[in-house]
Amino acid sequence: MLKQLAVFVENQSGSLRKVTTVLHGQKLNIYAFASFDTPEFGILRMLVDRPEEAKDALTSQGFVTRVCDVIAVELPDEQGGMDSLLAALHESNISINYTYSSFGRMSKVPAVVIHTDEVFETENVLKSKGFVCMEGLSK
Repeated sequence: MLKQLAVFVENQSGSLRKVTTVLHGQKLNIYAFASFDTPEFGILRMLVDRPEEAKDALTSQGFVTRVCDVIAVELPDEQGGMDSLLAALHESNISINYTYSSFGRMSKVPAVVIHTDEVFETENVLKSKGFVCMEGLSK
């Protein structure tokens, strides 16, 4: 289980850079990220090395942030890997809220970051089906 940081950013030029500048200034490392937008604002979801510190740093600069639990699952780099992961979730009647890709720095294999309403149950299901859920994405 990992902690993900979500940051609400305005849909304007340079807004993502403002976030990364704050994190860089605090010597925080971004391991994975995905950006989603709506007409008025975007949501930048990230895995960082110290999510609570990142949240505090960004909040102090006026950003609206949230930390939540997600799962990062190692995905064999082979044909059908993603399909087998999705099949395992479907067979267990688990719905995915969103997902994005990352990379396991220690294992050097692709990873999929998953958010569901039942993160603990999802992690247990995946582990019982032989998937490796990452505990961290450090160097």
